[in-house]
Amino acid sequence: MTTTEALFSAAAAVSLVAFVSLILFPAVSSFGRWYEKLGAGVISLFILGVLVIVGVLIGLAYVDATQDITGVFPWSLN
Repeated sequence: MTTTEALFSAAAAVSLVAFVSLILFPAVSSFGRWYEKLGAGVISLFILGVLVIVGVLIGLAYVDATQDITGVFPWSLN
């Protein structure tokens, strides 16, 4: 595993833990009935999907505008 893969894996793990602990768990635990909990979970997963799509679009817009990603990673060699 390269350094880049390790850093992206760590960032993904931290992001997943933050999503579950800050968005999914409070949303599901605030309801009593099982179908309300299911609805809150589905909406939370929809929010996660929207956040991922927005992040990808921002990244693609950056690459399209600059045509260069070498300055994004401080550990990359120029």
